[in-house]
Amino acid sequence: MVARHTGEDVVVDGGRGELVLFWAGFPLLGAGLGAGLTALSGWIAGLPWFPFQGLFELLDRWPDERAYPIGAGLGLLGGLALAVVAVRDRLTVTVGHHTVRLHRDGHGRDVAHADVAGVFVDGEALVLLDTAGGELAREKSDLDTERLREAFTRQGWPWTGQDPHRDAYRRWVEGLPDLPPGADALLRARQRALDGGHDAETRELHGELARLGVVVRDEGKRQYWRLVPGPPPR
Repeated sequence: MVARHTGEDVVVDGGRGELVLFWAGFPLLGAGLGAGLTALSGWIAGLPWFPFQGLFELLDRWPDERAYPIGAGLGLLGGLALAVVAVRDRLTVTVGHHTVRLHRDGHGRDVAHADVAGVFVDGEALVLLDTAGGELAREKSDLDTERLREAFTRQGWPWTGQDPHRDAYRRWVEGLPDLPPGADALLRARQRALDGGHDAETRELHGELARLGVVVRDEGKRQYWRLVPGPPPR
């Protein structure tokens, strides 16, 4: 992980090494895997449960000088597709004195320093809390926690180290009486999206729950929730 300075801003991302891994390592690994599977194509073609049986039967019938380039090429293309997904999911955090920019998949979001009461890493997520106890942002991230801490504290942001509201979370089960109207239905829909691995829908429903004053965090496929406590007392 890399933290670098751009003017007065501090940028935290995976660095050039991560990009080299994505764009070179993944295709090379894919090509090697494709060549390895080609070498085993005769055996794989005899496994009725293995996918793409027709392809492996063709590779087994073709001569080596034709089968290996095609198998390795298909693996390389698979590695490139995986690299595209990995780069799109890559988070870049640019921390300034007045704003932080969270950039992923060609889209950036700015959060003002004045709106943030706490910053911390929760499992695999970077979280920014507002002054009422709600979440301004929860971004999935594999960035180094210490690098993030250094970047935020250097720029004077309130790094809390952990969730100050962690003890307020409860495990979600259907039909809880303390949820706002409509929240239980959204949590059911989000559970289905979470179980199915539909990340975009999971994030969208997370935002819908936030509008109802419900903060959600996940542990594996389990949802935990709390209510936003409201503005701090004057």
